[in-house]
Amino acid sequence: MSDPYYAAIRIIRRCQLETLVGLKRSTIYDKLNPKSPRYDPTFPKPIRLGGNSVGWVASEVEAWLQQQIQASRATSN
Repeated sequence: MSDPYYAAIRIIRRCQLETLVGLKRSTIYDKLNPKSPRYDPTFPKPIRLGGNSVGWVASEVEAWLQQQIQASRATSN
């Protein structure tokens, strides 16, 4: 994979996601569950890595965090 596009993709696992977003496992999965009152359709979706393993695309998580920061600052003014 010498394509620069693929070289830039970084996958993070759930424990890293928890650290980045400051949420624990149950809240993360609640944000992904349309039946949950905590459901957030903008929250990054996991990708299947094989078997029972999933990961998240780091750039999607970072973009979601930026969106949360902007929304928070827009409402605080």
